[in-house]
Amino acid sequence: MPSNERRKEIQRRRHRAKKIAQWTRQLKSAKVSEKSLIAEKIRRLTPGAERVLANLGLDEPV
Repeated sequence: MPSNERRKEIQRRRHRAKKIAQWTRQLKSAKVSEKSLIAEKIRRLTPGAERVLANLGLDEPV
């Protein structure tokens, strides 16, 4: 049975939430270069990346 667009979007949201939670845990022990890599991954993952980065404290240039 084909899934509808709502189900697909729910799955995308759950995946984004899991990845952002994983990267948030990694940020605690990350060095500056690793933080910039994580910020770039978040930018590629989600359309609302700037808001997410601001919430994580990664919005200022490194």
